[in-house]
Amino acid sequence: MVDQLKLEKLNFKSQKREFMRFLMCYKFALEEMNTKVDILKQEFQYIHDYNPIEHITSRIKSPESIMKKAIKKGIPLNLKSIKQHIHDIAGLRISCAFESDIYLLRQMLVEQSDITLVKEKDYIKNPKGNGYRSLHMIILVPINMSDGVEHVLVELQIRTIAMDFWASLEHKIYYKYNKEIPERIKNELADAASIAYQLDQKMENLHLEMIEIKESDNHDHDSEELQLQNMRFHLPMKFLNSLLND
Repeated sequence: MVDQLKLEKLNFKSQKREFMRFLMCYKFALEEMNTKVDILKQEFQYIHDYNPIEHITSRIKSPESIMKKAIKKGIPLNLKSIKQHIHDIAGLRISCAFESDIYLLRQMLVEQSDITLVKEKDYIKNPKGNGYRSLHMIILVPINMSDGVEHVLVELQIRTIAMDFWASLEHKIYYKYNKEIPERIKNELADAASIAYQLDQKMENLHLEMIEIKESDNHDHDSEELQLQNMRFHLPMKFLNSLLND
């Protein structure tokens, strides 16, 4: 009896370590993606004097949520099956200012040599019936562990600030009503989604107009200023034109 308890305790410790490693892979995948996005963010800030990324959030599903989803989908409760069939254990959400930024960011990420695009759903061009808009991607991210490379699935959602605002409030309303929403409120939410989309289109047009104005103003300057962290440099336009024509 004592030996049996000791064996069960050892098995429990072994399974706990295995599950901890399983979750760590998703944690490292999110850290890898956060680093990639931060590099792009800094590059745009310094080189283009513009930041397409407004906000980033990430999360890992809790063991309880993983278990509930596996049971709901009829997935065997083992790590191999869970890894194969549940694709949103690690999630990254990025908010952009403008719709065009979403597709720009998407292109920059999927073109990276170590990222594999597994699945994509464009709910911006093809919104859901309730008005929900967002770009969803499942990507495969390689993680170097001590015993080899693990390829980890990450769910990536990219949307505008207006889309994110609407989706957040819609989720809260559904949670409050326990998903039983009166038809009138459903219609109001759909109208609000349409208004948010119109706002995105209006701000996109203003954004493009401001880019044209900025480019026009730049031609009238004799010098440009470069900033890298806390260092500032003046770059004469004559020198810049010489570099470009070299």
